[in-house]
This record gives sequence, C-alpha cells and structure tokens, in this order.
Amino acid sequence: MWYLCVFFHRLLEYRKSEFESLAGLFEGRGGATALEWRLPEDHHPDSPFHFVNLPSDELAVSIASRSILVKGIYELWGEGGSFEELEESIKSYPDDRKLPYISPGSTFKITVESFGKAISSEEQKDRMHKLEFISFKGRVNLKNPDHRFCLMANNDYGSNNGLPSAVQMRMFFGRELGGADRKILQTYELKSRKYLGPTAMDAEIAFLMANHAQVKPGKLVYDPFVGTGSILVAASHFGAMTMGADIDIRVVRDGRGPECNVWSNFKQYGLPMPISLLRADNNLPPWRSGLKEIFDAIICDPPYGVRAGGRKSGGRKLLKGVIGPYTVPDDKRTDHIPSTAPYSLVECVHDLLDLGAKMLVMGGRLVYFYPILRDEGSGEPTFPEHPCFEMIATCEQILSYRYSRVLVTMVKVAPYTEDIESAARAQHLEFRENHNKWMEDGNLHSAVFSPVDDVNVNGSGEKFSSKPKYRGKYV
Repeated sequence: MWYLCVFFHRLLEYRKSEFESLAGLFEGRGGATALEWRLPEDHHPDSPFHFVNLPSDELAVSIASRSILVKGIYELWGEGGSFEELEESIKSYPDDRKLPYISPGSTFKITVESFGKAISSEEQKDRMHKLEFISFKGRVNLKNPDHRFCLMANNDYGSNNGLPSAVQMRMFFGRELGGADRKILQTYELKSRKYLGPTAMDAEIAFLMANHAQVKPGKLVYDPFVGTGSILVAASHFGAMTMGADIDIRVVRDGRGPECNVWSNFKQYGLPMPISLLRADNNLPPWRSGLKEIFDAIICDPPYGVRAGGRKSGGRKLLKGVIGPYTVPDDKRTDHIPSTAPYSLVECVHDLLDLGAKMLVMGGRLVYFYPILRDEGSGEPTFPEHPCFEMIATCEQILSYRYSRVLVTMVKVAPYTEDIESAARAQHLEFRENHNKWMEDGNLHSAVFSPVDDVNVNGSGEKFSSKPKYRGKYV
C-alpha cells in the first residue's frame, strides 16, 4: 500500500536511508532494504513529500515512532492541485477505509500545515472549513484524539529553503499514523550534558547513526573511539548493551572527576551503564584470538584530523626501534600514560574494517563517518572496501565550503577467513595507493583551514579562480 511520508527538511541524504534501515529492523532483515519510492507530481527530489510502498500500517507506525527525520506518515485519502481536485479524490477513496475513523463515538483532530510558507490562523480555518464535505460523525478532541488528520500543502517552497520554486501548489489529506518524537533531541542535547569533549557527537546525528545500525534491545554495540560516549548514549537509549574503547586512558578512566566522566553521562539520563570501557588501541585490538563475532553493531566516528588527530600505540623511540616493547613498573601503573604515534585515516579505517569483519555477527552493521574534500578536481569520492562487507548507504553531510563527511553504512555478508584477510589487505594497499594525499599524511586540517588563493596565474599569464566549485546537494 502507498503511504505519504513527510520528512523534516534537513539532512536530506539521510532521510531515505534511515527509513529503509528502520524498515529492515522491524521486518527482521539485517541487509539492504530497498523500498519503492515515488515523488508527487512536479515535486523536486529534495522535497519533504514522498510516497512509499509499505506492506502494512503496523510497519509504518513502527518506523514513524522510531525515526528522527520522519515528520509524519499518512494513509493518504486524497490529493490534488486545487480544493476541487482534492475533494473529488477524497470522495473516491474507498468508504470501507474511511468509515472506521469517522464513525460516531470516536474523536478526531485536523491540523493544517504548509511547507514553504507560513499561513495565518484565518487561512488555516478557511482551508479546514473546505473539508466539511467529509462526514465526520465523531467529536473533536484537540488534546488526545483517537484519530489525527492533516491537510498539507506545498506552497511556493523555493522561497527560503534552497529548493527550486514549485510548479504549482499541491494539497494532500490523510490520516496520520505517526511521526518522529523530536523531544528526545532536546533531552539529549549537548549543551546540557555533563561531560563533553571537543569531538562530542551531536545528539541528532548520534541517534541517526544508531538507526542506521538497526540498534535494538538485546544487541551489543561497540564504539572503538568512544570519547565522551555520545554514540553509545544514543544506542543505550534504544535498549542496546554498549561497550567502548579509547586510546586515551584519561578519557575512559578519569574524565574531569568522579562526577564528570563517561559514566556520569549515562547516569544523567538514567541509562544502563556500558558493559565496559577499555583503554585500547584500534591498531592493536585487545581481543584474544578465539573471541570472534560478538558485536551486533560497531558505530563510531574515527579521528580524521580536523578537530583531533588519530593516535596509535608507539612513539618516536618505539617507531625507530631504539627500544623494544616495555613493561610498566607496578609503582608507576596508576599514573602511566602510554606513548602514542600518529595514526593516518587510511590505516585507521583499514583496521576498523578488519575489526568489524572479525568481531561482527553475520548481518551486523558497521556505521562510521568518512571525510571528503569538496574540491573541483577530486571527482566522485571513493570509500574503503572489504570482502566481508556490502556497502548499503552513503550519506553526505556538508560541513563547510571545502569539507564534508559521509556516513557509511555497511553490512557483514561473509565470514572472516585467512583468504579474506589477504584479499582485504590487497584492497587496502590499492586504496592507499590511489587515495588523496591528504588522507595518508593526516593533513586534512591544513587542507580545510588553510587560506585559499582566490586568483592564480597559469602558464600563459591568464588569471583564473582556484576556489573549488560547489558539488554537494541541498542542505
């Protein structure tokens, strides 16, 4: 059955992928869930209005109640380019579908909304009065109705949101099945959180990552770059068991005191504490060899050098072979901070994929951010691959004129073997050979923040602009 899905007009590339991940979650499918979508007549692809084909009302309600970006899902009773067309469409909708919701003894509420234009209360009342041809026999209840209905219109939505102007106004009327509870974002917003670091993940993005990873109660979620725990907080909210690691022992052990650390963030929201927080190096994972396939999802934001650079175990003396591995004396263990060395993004992501291939269950999901530079000569971005994984979604979030990050969602589709390990290593070496130089050198920070030479002179003395062209999508 076709439903009308109305999205919030933000994070446009995330909308369908979050929706499809949740559809797979509630249908019990871990892999890609390709749904059938279509646009209303004359609508731009980035329009908030989309039609989606779903098997049942129950699935629509489940998705709407869990989503962060779905404003509402509606059983569409009618649509049209004018009130006359809308009335004709609603009257032609099957009576057996309408009667249970307009019968005596029920209560209802009708709201009027408009995308792209604020409409006055008088105009809202006028539009509502034009729906009097619908034979509602129940009572109006504005606070807690049995059934909610909505009259929506796309006015000239090109005025202030980046979309081209609508060809004509189109109206929709339908029964609301559910919509996102955005109040949880207010509850978990960073400005009220006790313990924060420079790379703390925004609550909205953290919840989206958890939805892409199909987090649910009883699942075990791991973040190998846990920081102050923002991603695990979102996973815990959805009922998952959580576990994290970080190479900086001061983050996972000390924080800013006994009442201001990663643990206190979970305590603040009344969430179950993580099973464990480890001081561990993603380059030298601590797992014993026989421990495999224990995580249902790995969700993380690897360090890529804009706000904080990646580190791995090492140090100048260790890297140059001046001294070998050392044992920390017992009397110095409490305050000892192990030495570290730079950790390039390409190496970091290779280790992350290898960790996921070994430690994720079949059908488990790896969800992580990957940075890209938005310059003219970079072409289409490429992402690291692994024989154990299928990439099912990439969602770009434009952060600045030069810099974006892409949320990569992968599903484990093959078991980890020695042959797979060799093939993955070959893929890594090929990717490292061909990727942009800034990733290997770890100088993304310089590429993003260095001044741009607005005008250069080529060999012929002709002036040209060196600024990168915009190649992103609407945000």
